[in-house]
Amino acid sequence: MYSPPPSSEPTAQQALHSLYHEHHAWLKMWLRRRLPCAENAADLAQDTFVRVLTSRQTQELREPRAYLSSIARSLMIDGFRRRALEQSYLEALAAMPEPLDISPETRVLILETLVEIDQMLDNLGARGREIFLLAQLEGLSHVEIGKRLGVSTNTVRKHLVRALTQCMLLIED
Repeated sequence: MYSPPPSSEPTAQQALHSLYHEHHAWLKMWLRRRLPCAENAADLAQDTFVRVLTSRQTQELREPRAYLSSIARSLMIDGFRRRALEQSYLEALAAMPEPLDISPETRVLILETLVEIDQMLDNLGARGREIFLLAQLEGLSHVEIGKRLGVSTNTVRKHLVRALTQCMLLIED
């Protein structure tokens, strides 16, 4: 059985083992000075060596500590960004209003009211409906509505009075 002569060059596995053995403790301390938690520093040191392993870096490193600290810094920044993004997401979720659970009876009343409002808006005509919606939904003043639609302020007032009268009649019913 033939076996190749031993090589004076270390294998990739030997080089990684040597890199880990010689620099792992240093890297963990380097990270510990930069992170508030010893467990996070240990995890990040391991992640750094996993990154080295997956990068297939097989050549001898001239500056192994600079290489390792560069990878660790990159992983640390990625972690900070991920946590900032998660925090922003959680804050956005917390700011959202709680969903309301309404009863079936309330749901029916809301739908009936919406149907009545829709019918009332249809009875106003196209211009009256648009003026009412611009005032109520967009909060535009009479002057702004008049300019947008190219009508006088008096016309806007007349349509709004008619729409509000219809709303009052709807409420009385």
